Amino acid sequence: MIFLEENRHLPKEIEDYIKKNKALHSYFESGFNGIKPKNYCGFLSIEDKSYFIAPKISKDNELNLNIFIYMIIYAYDIDLKNEELMQSSVQKHTILEVFIRLFANTLLNELKKGLFKKYITMQENLKQLRGKYLIDKNFQNFYNQNIYCEFDEFSMDNELNRFFLFAIKYFKKFSSYANLNRCESILDEVTYLNIDYNRLNIYFDRTNGRYQKSYEIALVLLKKLIPIVDKNNNKSFTFLFDMAEVFEKFIGKLYKEIDSSTKLQVQRNFGSLVLKPDIVLDNLIIDTKYKLVKTRDDLSTQDKYQIFAYGINFKIKNCMLLYPKHLIDLDDNLILGKNEDKIYLRLKSIHLNFKGGYKDFIKEMKERLEKIYD
Repeated sequence: MIFLEENRHLPKEIEDYIKKNKALHSYFESGFNGIKPKNYCGFLSIEDKSYFIAPKISKDNELNLNIFIYMIIYAYDIDLKNEELMQSSVQKHTILEVFIRLFANTLLNELKKGLFKKYITMQENLKQLRGKYLIDKNFQNFYNQNIYCEFDEFSMDNELNRFFLFAIKYFKKFSSYANLNRCESILDEVTYLNIDYNRLNIYFDRTNGRYQKSYEIALVLLKKLIPIVDKNNNKSFTFLFDMAEVFEKFIGKLYKEIDSSTKLQVQRNFGSLVLKPDIVLDNLIIDTKYKLVKTRDDLSTQDKYQIFAYGINFKIKNCMLLYPKHLIDLDDNLILGKNEDKIYLRLKSIHLNFKGGYKDFIKEMKERLEKIYD
């Protein structure tokens, strides 16, 4: 495993792969000194070499790897049955296989309980009338003894199952896990199609709700996993996470478990103004920022305006910007606005550094957040 740092220039040996793969360009930025990742961390596998872009949490790369995996597991609600699987994923230096196995196991468990079927409207040329007689098509069918019909069929060949089949076949390019094959064989009557997963419109209700977890895991994988074309046709890939997204999800879930009344990603429209703060408590709005901020002088004007808009429109006077600790603890207070429009802004940081197992890490982070909140 070769360790790299976020926001640091990449070795020349992998720059060519980034340049040749347009799908990766939005994750990296070019400068006079070379290419470096934007706020993305995760795994690169290129020609059988493994790289890990580590977040700046501690000076210990192995510890950064552990903490990153802990945050991913918690933020994306990966339900591992025991810590042995998690520790083995750390030893393998990739969480990709863990995600794929989790998807396959979760989906297979639900498929064994029964396939999801729904009524699909179909049109076919049949020997006997079934459902609705299609006058126009049967007029064209005049010399044929068959009858064009339109009917509803309770079928497994629906949009959700087609998505699962697409995901299974895609993941098999990167994993030989047996349960992927088992899931595929169960969906043998489903039509395989290339799916644009960014435009899916699948809704979950009591009939298919038990498949939502599998669907969400598959979407995370599809959106984070990018194949890399290399000269030897190896199974090269990147599996990268936006650390701003990870930090937001991680902190939000912690607060939700600390206080069940916590609301996450509350979107409201105030005229033409759409606001969506990360975390809303009864008397406090918290917005997470994955940025390097040492003092109030580093606070951007845009962030000030954003917090002021939250406080005024949500009618909550107390707000907080929460950052990961980098070099120093951030602890400051500002007042935005004046008179009746005063918003009290707290600048805080949380130290993510911790040596220990997964459960102890989560417990410690909750305790640190509770101290910040007090």
